[in-house]
Amino acid sequence: MNRCGPVRLTDLARTVGITQGTASTLAEALVREGLIERCADDSDRRVTLLQTTEAGRRQAETWATAYTAAAHELFSILSTKEQLLLTDLLQRLADAVGD
Repeated sequence: MNRCGPVRLTDLARTVGITQGTASTLAEALVREGLIERCADDSDRRVTLLQTTEAGRRQAETWATAYTAAAHELFSILSTKEQLLLTDLLQRLADAVGD
């Protein structure tokens, strides 16, 4: 949502691989926390979309920064050659799963 704008709950659930019920429960918690909000779909009034709030965008940035720092620390034990090899192996696995 933070990158692509407002989304339907069903699309979000499918994208992250969870049930619509689970997505609904999680979305409600995020709404209560002020991290996302519900908004109307101008093209279909029956549809409610979810979008990040300014607080949600700030929190996502904080999480992304923390994740990046942790990944850098974790992978710093590997040489550049080992990091490239790991990247190649993980890409091969991702490609195989995607088939």
